[in-house]
Amino acid sequence: MPVTAKLSKEFYDKFGNAVVDEFVNWFNQVDATYKLELRDLNELNFSRFDAKLEQRVAELRSEVQTGLARLEGGLLARIGMAEGRLARLTLVLWIGTLATVIALLKL
Repeated sequence: MPVTAKLSKEFYDKFGNAVVDEFVNWFNQVDATYKLELRDLNELNFSRFDAKLEQRVAELRSEVQTGLARLEGGLLARIGMAEGRLARLTLVLWIGTLATVIALLKL
């Protein structure tokens, strides 16, 4: 939207309508040019921001996946150790039960 310049009657009287209209048109062209340049600059900066954001999100996603994989490995190792302990305990209890049954049968 072009800028509507409101100039004083004295300005029009001194320079004339044609000159003042040309002056206003020139200001409107300058304004339009700066708006276009600003829009282009904003789009360029947003593109850069978006690219950096995508890169950082990808890095974060990679770090999270690595952390989850490490956590999963640790959990699997602990579950494996617990299973081993449980198997040993079960074996000890079965041997104790078997020994008790044999001892009772000999009585």
